[in-house]
Amino acid sequence: MAGQQDPSPLELGHRLERDFFSEDVLDVAPALLGATISHAGVTLRLTEVEAYAGTADPGSHAFRGPTPRTEVMFGAAGHLYVYFTYGMHWCANLVCGPEGEASAVLLRAGEVVAGEDVAAARRTGVVRRDWARGPARLATTLGLRGEQTGLDACARGGPVALHAAPHAIPARAIRTGPRVGVSGAGGEAAAYPWRFWLDGEPTVSVYRPAKPRARRHPA
Repeated sequence: MAGQQDPSPLELGHRLERDFFSEDVLDVAPALLGATISHAGVTLRLTEVEAYAGTADPGSHAFRGPTPRTEVMFGAAGHLYVYFTYGMHWCANLVCGPEGEASAVLLRAGEVVAGEDVAAARRTGVVRRDWARGPARLATTLGLRGEQTGLDACARGGPVALHAAPHAIPARAIRTGPRVGVSGAGGEAAAYPWRFWLDGEPTVSVYRPAKPRARRHPA
């Protein structure tokens, strides 16, 4: 059709290697903003993440040591940790930091930048802004489930690929705040302002504090 232009190719930065993920979780998490993750026909640009510092963090699944579910977190950086929550949703993390510390970055939200048709089929009836607006939605859009836990995101030719943002993200564009839905000591906003997001991005999820748990009274 006259006047119609082909879509511009997706611009990617360099591929993220294991040494990137091996750094401290509080350095890795904000550095992932603007990066892209690709899996199963969809590529997302990450707009929101949360940091979890493993055995040193009361908000982390790994705080009390390894379990069959969290074993992958204690291994090499750059692997996926995908867990099931609320009996209905999958959420995806990237293991980082030194081996044995079990740090990880929860992928909270992103914008679909390639594979729109695939994403739309997975998110039928959902407006585009909300396709990956929240960790469960993000995992669904990328086709990530329990079968993908343990995948090496640094493996060349593997099913998961991460690339740095093609252009540097200025510090003024990054916002920080308390993690979403974390209760107890790990939810203290002053001590753990470990949610990072890109300012002004419509795909960033809505902040919700943890609901206090009702105390059980003896019968």
